[in-house]
Amino acid sequence: MIKPFTLCTVFLFFCFNSGLLMAEEMLIIDDRQSNGLASNLGSEWRMVSDGVMGGVSSGSLALDSVDGKKCLHLRGSVRLENSGGFLQAALDIERTAASNASTYQGLLLEVYGNNEVYNLHLRTDDIQRPWQSYRASFNAPAQWLKVKLPFDAFTAYRIEKEMDTAHLKRIGIAAIGRAFTADLCIARLALY
Repeated sequence: MIKPFTLCTVFLFFCFNSGLLMAEEMLIIDDRQSNGLASNLGSEWRMVSDGVMGGVSSGSLALDSVDGKKCLHLRGSVRLENSGGFLQAALDIERTAASNASTYQGLLLEVYGNNEVYNLHLRTDDIQRPWQSYRASFNAPAQWLKVKLPFDAFTAYRIEKEMDTAHLKRIGIAAIGRAFTADLCIARLALY
């Protein structure tokens, strides 16, 4: 006769090894441990503006520290002239562990802003045009805040296909769509 303790142990072993019981695990994409623009995954952040399409928005992406936290600081002026209107901190993740996010629920950011609304844009293998993405918005108050953006909160922008989280290519944190001063610090980005 099998003892109840043995049955319980076997059940728990099966559940943990099969993935039925999963603790909330995160994949840290960037927590600003590098002394440069490199993420924890090795790929580097870069600044993208509407200048690539004739716009006149201007900005910068730099390392900083706010209230004792290391962060990536996106600053600039978003302007709408010449069909412009965006600044973006972009991170290519296609060849990293974050490219297959199918076992995660969404993205976690730790941000400090200027009481403005910003976007998080995701690009997948299905996206062919530069203006296409999957987008979610978040408020960034003038204090450190952790923001969870579940994948089902993202909406397709100028693309008909549903988002395939198993084939992510790029993450963009954007100041977009209206004339305003962008001032956003990012201390952490992770899949949760």
